[in-house]
Amino acid sequence: MALGEAPAAVATTAPTQGRPAWSGPWRRFAVRRAGRLLGSLWVLVSASFLMIHLIPGDPVRTSLGPTASADLVAARRAELGLDDPFLVQYWHFVQGLFTGDLGTSLSLRLPVQEVIAQRLPATLSLAVLGFVVAVAIAVPLGVGVGALTRRGRGRRTELGFTTTSVVLGLVPDFLLGVALVYVFGVGLGWLPVAGDNTPSAYVLPALSLAVGPAAVLARIVRVEMVAVLEADFVRTARAKRLPSRTVYLRHALPNALTASLTLGGMLLGSMVAGTVLVENVFAWPGLGSTIVSSILAKDYPLVQAIVIVYGVGVLIVNTAVDVALALIDPRSMIRED
Repeated sequence: MALGEAPAAVATTAPTQGRPAWSGPWRRFAVRRAGRLLGSLWVLVSASFLMIHLIPGDPVRTSLGPTASADLVAARRAELGLDDPFLVQYWHFVQGLFTGDLGTSLSLRLPVQEVIAQRLPATLSLAVLGFVVAVAIAVPLGVGVGALTRRGRGRRTELGFTTTSVVLGLVPDFLLGVALVYVFGVGLGWLPVAGDNTPSAYVLPALSLAVGPAAVLARIVRVEMVAVLEADFVRTARAKRLPSRTVYLRHALPNALTASLTLGGMLLGSMVAGTVLVENVFAWPGLGSTIVSSILAKDYPLVQAIVIVYGVGVLIVNTAVDVALALIDPRSMIRED
């Protein structure tokens, strides 16, 4: 989007002739997004309930051990409501979500909400730090390579950048994590490879999460930067003999990042989900390592709650990106009408 076109874009949605701001496209946009979010939440809740009940095995027998008597197993199943009809169990599950009662963990013997409250901060801190590192790498790299390769210049630079970013973008997070542990943890002994007790313990897990998304985002930023640098408003800024720093940071960069915002939000959502594997590589005390151990223990209540937490996180990020795009470029909101 050219900078000179911004006033026209705002004018298409700005209130005119006394019309309130909360009207027309904005109201329809809010209704659509709210409906989509509620529908997605219902699918998420239903899918998490169905998925965990399709896993073979008896969670009560697993939690009590193979030597537990049949009477004890039956009493425990009745206590947990697992003897109720399927739809009754589903109704109780939904009720618990609304009342904040997520049940009791079968393996940890603690309220599920308490377990999540203990482990969620570690997962969020890792995901947010990984996203910050990815953006800090991708934006300067994409802008710099875009400036070097505009107008067909720097063919070797473009080829090397594209090849490297594609390869790094294809490497799975957990595989990169294993490589980082082997090199910097075991081989060189520079950084810890487990836990979150020190600030240095965040380095390897955050890099494992950030490198792949940073490579993908840098490619998009470079493409957008090359296109923006050929726009008329950039040529006008250069004709005014503005400093290069002003041209790039004030005029080119904001317009180049507009199209990258959607991808950035999607990457944040994928990084939240990607913590599941990375946390297990680095023995990170978050929800990712907890859900794996819960699946192995057939801990229905805990697995269901963690799946919902991850899903809600992704939905919130996607909705926030949609709103941010509508605020930055109102024409995207109008095009959906």
